[in-house]
Amino acid sequence: MTDFFTRKKNELQIELNDVQKKAVMQTEGPLLLLACPGSGKTTTMIMRIGYLIEEKNVNPNRIKAITFSRASARDMTERFKRFFPQYPPVDFSTIHSLAFTITRTYLQKTGAAFELIEGGGKEKQALTKTALLKRLYKEALREDGTEEELASLSTFISYLKNRMIPFNEWEQVEAPFEKAGTIALSYEQFKSKKEGHLLLDFDDMLSIAEQALRMDEQLARQFRSRYDYILTDESQDTSLVQHRIVEHLVAHHGNLCVVADDDQSIYTWRGADPAYLLNFKLVYPDAKLLRMEQNYRSSKEIVDIAAQFITRNKHRYIKEMRTENKESGPIVIKQFEDAKRLLEYVTYELLDEQNLEEVAILFRNNSSSTMYVNELHRRGIPFYMKDADDRFFSHWVVEDILNFMRLSFNMERKDIFAKIAMKMNLFISRDMLAKFMNQTTSGNVFEAFVQTVQLKGSQIEKLDTCIDVYKRIPDMRPVQIIRMIRYELEYEEALKSRAAKFGYRIDHLLGILDTLEGIASQVRTMVEFANRLKDLEQAVQQAKFNPPENALTLSTFHSAKGLEFKRVFMIDLLKGIIPSEEDELDPQMLEEARRLFYVGMTRAKERLELLSYREANGKSKEDSRFMNEVRGILMKPKERKSEKLKKADLSTLPDPDGIYDRTVLSVGMHVMHRVFGRGVIKGIGEENIRIQFGETEKQLLLETILSRRLLKEVEL
Repeated sequence: MTDFFTRKKNELQIELNDVQKKAVMQTEGPLLLLACPGSGKTTTMIMRIGYLIEEKNVNPNRIKAITFSRASARDMTERFKRFFPQYPPVDFSTIHSLAFTITRTYLQKTGAAFELIEGGGKEKQALTKTALLKRLYKEALREDGTEEELASLSTFISYLKNRMIPFNEWEQVEAPFEKAGTIALSYEQFKSKKEGHLLLDFDDMLSIAEQALRMDEQLARQFRSRYDYILTDESQDTSLVQHRIVEHLVAHHGNLCVVADDDQSIYTWRGADPAYLLNFKLVYPDAKLLRMEQNYRSSKEIVDIAAQFITRNKHRYIKEMRTENKESGPIVIKQFEDAKRLLEYVTYELLDEQNLEEVAILFRNNSSSTMYVNELHRRGIPFYMKDADDRFFSHWVVEDILNFMRLSFNMERKDIFAKIAMKMNLFISRDMLAKFMNQTTSGNVFEAFVQTVQLKGSQIEKLDTCIDVYKRIPDMRPVQIIRMIRYELEYEEALKSRAAKFGYRIDHLLGILDTLEGIASQVRTMVEFANRLKDLEQAVQQAKFNPPENALTLSTFHSAKGLEFKRVFMIDLLKGIIPSEEDELDPQMLEEARRLFYVGMTRAKERLELLSYREANGKSKEDSRFMNEVRGILMKPKERKSEKLKKADLSTLPDPDGIYDRTVLSVGMHVMHRVFGRGVIKGIGEENIRIQFGETEKQLLLETILSRRLLKEVEL
């Protein structure tokens, strides 16, 4: 019989390296497969599934592959069909899809009705997660939440659930703004206040599925019995609750293949748990570990520098990413005078590119993309938005600027005045504004306000300044008007006060104003400016959902993971952006920011350019420390070797209800093991404990059992 790998080489022209072959053949028991960027992990996973079917005679229905995104699930499904068209399809799905199936089964069994308030698709939902959070925010803080605040609140709630943080600790967790924890609790209480009817969001699928598998042994057996082999992809982006679901499903057979790269874990802010991978053997003591370190994507220069760069992180598995690819030219590092010069450089470089689909512009924050969208659209350069920044055009700062301008067309518009009056540093109160709005007035709103409300002399002087500014606005170009709003109407000062009060990043808000100035500089009237914003918003939507042929890609570093391009521009590499100020204050966040930078670097196949600028808003800017680290490596390419792995922080991993005291354990005790399920203690030694799980007896390290709190006592 022809060897499996020889057959696949002849049939598919796919030749695996030695480590990939080992990963394919290591089918029994737990396996952690660490896959460096560009190392062919998807091909290896598909070949492993094919090997199980062809060589181990496993029914395809008994194999489950769990992916991070629906796009990955589709890609793997299609690739399996291409590689193995003669076999029935394997079950590829996201963890959320699997969790929904478990949750639905559990709730039907318990007789609880449920309604989805997130991701309803075409069906109109009576109540959405966003609408509910908006209502609860206003009840708690007595004002409307911005899109930013509501988005950060939603992410915060997702983080709490994915990290399996108990409800009674939610208000103690560091939150994005005051009372976020309280609002989160109100949100959960509201969703379950109707007896027998639950409102569920995406993260509830995970929480309820994990709870069902842990608490309902009959249901757990039902789902465990479906699959004999489970594979998980992109496991570095998996949260604690997601890991636990998988643990329950493999509890008896342990046939789990986890494919991950801890160096590409970039979603801890959303609840991902990279420490779990570093402690994989504590959960699966018999696990095998393989490293796929050969990069087939990038040039020698890019691979060598990126491999050295990531070793500055301490909490990681030691890996030696390498390549047999040829050199294609050095990594380019450039610093420009300002953001405008950087934009001009990238634009002119793009005009010389023939194959734009092989080019990407990557950035940390979506706000960086709008000036590029404006310039590309203006010059007719086709582009694709990997993740369209719809929120820029509806951002409250953009709306404020448009309202300042709208008022100049009709100075009697009290409704518009009410929206901007608190944003000009007039030092007036909400009560004053409410009194004015309740009075019947006519004429210029600034003059009417002075006549209606009792004011101090300094406040009247401020209002007189506003009257003078608005007299000059009709004769000015939009870019001049924005500058007057910023400095003479003191909108920028008001922004700084608001940022300090609500925890906004002021550099982000000022960046929006800079972008608006850049767009305004290319038009002559306020009407043209407003129309230009509408055109750009439509262009972004078009670039997201119906991009033209031969289009370059605009993407955040986060959304670029999994993609590859011949040429990559990484822009706005500044201190305060990557890493952010928050990143600099926390060693773990700093390491994640470095991983994010590493993800950006490893998207490039042949040409990588790291770009920054040295001045903005009249203030000097510093290069990102990561950019400087790359400079240092380029000067001393063999500066350092991989550092030893340091033990990760385990504080979030142990089960608080698990047994940690040796004296509690006794022979004959019925216990629940986090991985292996129900069992009976057969013996307790100095270092080991013997437990009978079904027909299998396992000998486990006692220290690990207690320190990780892996056991709970259960009733017979």
